[in-house]
Amino acid sequence: MAGTISLNLPVECTLGKSCYIQNYVDRDPGPGTRDVGCGTLSYNGHKGTDFALPTVAAMRAGVKVRAAAPGTVRAVRDGEPDRAFVDGASVAGRECGNGVVIEDGDGWETQYCHMRDGSISVKPGQVVAAGDVLGLVGQSGKAEFPHLHLSLRHDGKTVDPFDPDMRQACATDIAAQELWAEPIAYIPTGVLQLGFASQPPSYDAVKQGLAPEATLPADGPALVVWLYGFGAQTGDQIKTRITGPDGLSLAHDAELKKTQALFFQFFGRKTPADGWPAGRYRAQVEILRAGDVIAQRTLEVTLTR
Repeated sequence: MAGTISLNLPVECTLGKSCYIQNYVDRDPGPGTRDVGCGTLSYNGHKGTDFALPTVAAMRAGVKVRAAAPGTVRAVRDGEPDRAFVDGASVAGRECGNGVVIEDGDGWETQYCHMRDGSISVKPGQVVAAGDVLGLVGQSGKAEFPHLHLSLRHDGKTVDPFDPDMRQACATDIAAQELWAEPIAYIPTGVLQLGFASQPPSYDAVKQGLAPEATLPADGPALVVWLYGFGAQTGDQIKTRITGPDGLSLAHDAELKKTQALFFQFFGRKTPADGWPAGRYRAQVEILRAGDVIAQRTLEVTLTR
C-alpha cells in the first residue's frame, strides 16, 4: 500500500503555530480509543485526521483548504451553517457538514469535511491538482470546533496516513509516514495560546479568539496569566511562573484532574494596594507528563502607570 499515494498538507497553515492536529484515526478495534502515538487524541470510531484552528476568529479570517492529492471531484455539499455542534442537534446524514469527496485513482479516495458555509469552490466532475483550493476551513456539521476533517480510504477501507500498514504499535517515528509528502511530527499535547490579563477571561472569549494583551495598567484589578491548550491527560502538571521588575516572582503548580481534548487554565494575584511595579513581565508555562516537559510557552507584557 505504501507509496501509492502522496499527500500534501490539506490546510494552508503552519502546524504548531496557526493550526494543529486535534484528532487522529482511532486505531483501537474495540470500544477503547488509541491514536497513532498510543495517545488520547482521538475518539471511538474516528476515521480521519482533524486539522484544527485555534480559534473561531481564525476561521472567520479565512484559512484555505487545498487538495491533498490530485484527482476528480466526485461529490460536494455546501450550505450547512457554521456553528458549534451540541449533543442532541439534528445533523443525521450531514455529519460531514460542507464537504468534498475526491477520487484520487487506484482505489484511493479523500474526503474533506466541516468546511465553511458558502466556501466550496469546486464542482463534481472537476479535475483538481494537488494544492488546488477546495474552499475554507469551517465548523459545519458535527463539529465542536473549527477544523478540517480529512479521511483517506483505499478500496473503501479507512487508512491512517501516519502509519498506513499499521506496522508500529506507537508510530511516533516519522519514518513510518510513507504517504505524507512531508512528514508531520506527532504532537500529543500543545499550548495554543498564552496571555496576560487584568482579570480572568471567560473560556468562551478565549475560544472565540481573545488576543493577548501587549500592555496592561499596573493598577488593574489583578495580574493574570491564562493558558489555552489541547491534548491534556489526567495527572498532567502545569507549572506557571511570572517574573517582573524588582525581583518579582510568582509561581503556581496545578495538576489536571481529567483528560481533555481542549483545556483552559489561569493563574494570578490581586494587585497590591500600591500597584505592580511598572515595566516588563514574563510568563513561562510548562506542561509536564510523568516528570517530562512535553509543551511550553513564554510571553511578555508591559505594565504601565
